[in-house]
Order: sequence, then structure tokens, then C-alpha cells
Amino acid sequence: MSPIVNKETLIQNALTTADRNVRMAALSSIEAALLAINPRQLILDHIQVQGSRIQLDSLQFDLDQFKRIIVIGGGKASGLMAEAFQTILGDRISVGLVNVLSGTASRYATGKIALNEAGHPIPNKDGMQGARRMLELAESAQGNDLIVCLISGGGSAMMALPREGLSLEDKQAITKLLLRSGADIAEMNVVRKHLSDFKGGWLARKAQPATLLSLILSDVVGDPLDSIASGPTAPDPTTYHDAIEILHKYQIWEQVPAPARKILEEGDKGLLPETPKPGDPAFAGVRNVIIGNNRGACLAAKARLVELGFHTQLLTSHFEGEAKDVGIFLASIASEILHSGNPLPRPAALIAGGESTVSVRGNGVGGRNQESMLSAAIKITGEKGVCLASIGTDGIDGPTKAAGAVVDGLTLMRAKDNGLDYKKALSNNDSHTFFSALGDTIMTGPTGSNVNDIAIVCVA
Repeated sequence: MSPIVNKETLIQNALTTADRNVRMAALSSIEAALLAINPRQLILDHIQVQGSRIQLDSLQFDLDQFKRIIVIGGGKASGLMAEAFQTILGDRISVGLVNVLSGTASRYATGKIALNEAGHPIPNKDGMQGARRMLELAESAQGNDLIVCLISGGGSAMMALPREGLSLEDKQAITKLLLRSGADIAEMNVVRKHLSDFKGGWLARKAQPATLLSLILSDVVGDPLDSIASGPTAPDPTTYHDAIEILHKYQIWEQVPAPARKILEEGDKGLLPETPKPGDPAFAGVRNVIIGNNRGACLAAKARLVELGFHTQLLTSHFEGEAKDVGIFLASIASEILHSGNPLPRPAALIAGGESTVSVRGNGVGGRNQESMLSAAIKITGEKGVCLASIGTDGIDGPTKAAGAVVDGLTLMRAKDNGLDYKKALSNNDSHTFFSALGDTIMTGPTGSNVNDIAIVCVA
């Protein structure tokens, strides 16, 4: 079954043969990327078991040395990760609890690992209760226990456990403010770490003296361990002061609930303990291993495009910035290839990965990938044989059910024929409404994975 459920419709929406061909290539490469980051397969590929010995890349553990094996974790990929780990260890697992995306628990067969549904992107009570239970399991562990923590993108919201004095409603309000502010994921997580009893290394501190192994699927540009799911098992180099500065930077400090401001101010004055820092003894028994990331997805997309006969270049797996600016940049390179053959001769394809942001100014419905593609469509309007497509690899772009969108040089002509105003849609952050009307939203449903975004440029 195709990962993109409406792939044929998206191809046939193009008005010319050349545009249909480049749409097909772009969408095919996206499918290759999604298949390459299947969390279940990534774990099975990284872990080998011989008797009582388990090897994870260069790490080895003798399972007979541990009295209990406890599995915890959370994120958009945690269900498939838990399913894979259950397949590998089976009855050796003593107990487990993993937070999965709301509405998805029934998809996974996880045996002894209980699945607790949690909200995203806004944390909810169920996720908070699951995080509290995981913390209790970690605190119960002894020196002869092994805790396996399965971490993926989305974990910050799905494993929310507010600091004492902070309510769930306060955390929800802060999350909403950050999501609309234009802050990137790393900045958001600096704030969330300092308002949490679970993240920012606290899980590692409370799991002592057990051995702690974290398997991590990265959704943060550059794979910083302290920022992925807000780093529950990683040292935190950031401070309360950093969190305060970020909230001032995006001019939302005064809107933050008073209890949160009080915690941050008291922490900045040294009246509250800081998150565990690099060199803290809490991390002596911790091993953090990244099993998948955006670069892996980009390389799989590149390989598929090479198979299809394109001159291909991976531009970056680290793009950031405003979504509409990213779209203009990618579309500008497409135009350069079309008119000068630079930086690649035609047929040419470019891959870019990372995660943009949207500073919300309107009241429409959209997502960063759809907004970037609407911006790109303006730049390439009228061009022939040019296509751009961009998706969130979790299958969810912003608050919508779309993963992203695809555009070509005739997208705005089709929009005009359908009575759609692209300028209004862009200024109102209403890209989803625009692309839904054209039938050009890319639909995958939740993929069970998450490694940022991937954008494809194809020029025939």
C-alpha cells in the first residue's frame, strides 16, 4: 500500500504531462523517505540478540545481569518502537508503559508494554498521568535493573509532567503561546524543560542507580540529545535564564501564566534546582543512541530520485526559518535550474530536510509545509515541468490532517479558475484551506514516525 494515500489524484491534478511526471517523481521519493524511517524496522536493524546478549550498534549488554527490564517512553513513533522491542525481548520484559498518540494504541501489539494514549501538540491529562506512572517505574528501579526508554518527536507534549506549583492548564496555555510565536522546536523545548519534572534530564536523575538505555528517533535539526522530546535522559546545557530570554524574544512573557513566570524567575535567582547538567553523576549509567534522523530520510529520497534518472543533490538536512521564506528559497533554485542548468543539469532533483516555523498572524488553518509550498507556488508560477512537494514525516502538518502539499507552475492558474485568492490565503495563514480546495494536500495519515520535514524539488 502506498504511504501517500492520494498519490494518484495528486499526479493527475497536474495539467501537463511534464508536470505529472515531476509530481510522480517527487511523491515517489517522499514515499521512499517514509519507508526508510519506519521505527519498527530501524530498531530491528540496529539491535541484534544472541542468547542473553543484546548488541545495539557498538554497545553490548548481558541481559542475564539484570533482575528486571523496564520499558518506558513516549512520542509519535513510540508505538512502533515498543512493538519492535517486544518482538526482540518478549518475556524478558518485566513491565512497560509507553505514551502513544491519541487514537493509535489499538494499532500496536506490544505484549507486556502497556500503551497509554496522550495528546499532541497540546498536552492532556492522560499523557500527564502516563508520564507520572513512568517516573514511578523509574524511581522504583534498582542497580541491577535495566530501563529502556523509547523516545521520539512529540515526546515533549506527550510526556508532560508539570513542576510543582504548575497546573496542566498552565502547561497547555504555554504550549499554545509557543506554537503560535514562531519559536523553533529547540527554543520551545528550553522553556518546557524548565517547567517539567520529567524532561531536561530529570528522568535520568530519578532512574538512578539503574542502567538506562535510550533509543531515540530524532525530530530536531542537528540531533541535539538535550532537545529531542526535551531530553528526559540527556544533560541539559540550558538554564532558567535562557527560557526567560526566549519568552521575551517572542514577546509572550507577559502572557505566560503567573505560576510559570514565578518558577522561571525563582530558578533564575538560584532558589530552585537547575536541570541536571553535563558531567552530572546522574548520567554515568545512561546510554543515549540515535537510531534514525532526517538525514536518513533525505538519503532514501535521494536514492529513489537517482533510480528515476534525475541528477540529484541533497542540499541540507538542517534547514530552518520562516516557512514562506524556505518555500521561496527552494523555488528560486528550481527556477535557476530551469533557466541556467545550475547547480545541476536537467532533469534535476533537490532534497532538503529540516523544520521551518510559522509566525501566526492570521486566523486561517495551515501548517508549515503547506505554507512553504504556497509561497513556492507564487515563485514558480507559469513555469513548465517544475514541481515542489513538502511534508511533515509524522504525517501531520500543523493542526491539519494533511502531511503537506505539492505544487507546480500551474497551481496558481488552477487556483484562479477555482476562485481562490493565494495572497489572502498566505497572509491569513490559511494554506490548508487553499490546498484542500485544489485537492493538492498530501495525505498519509499518522505515519508512526517523526524526523522533521522533507522537501523535494524536481525539474524536468
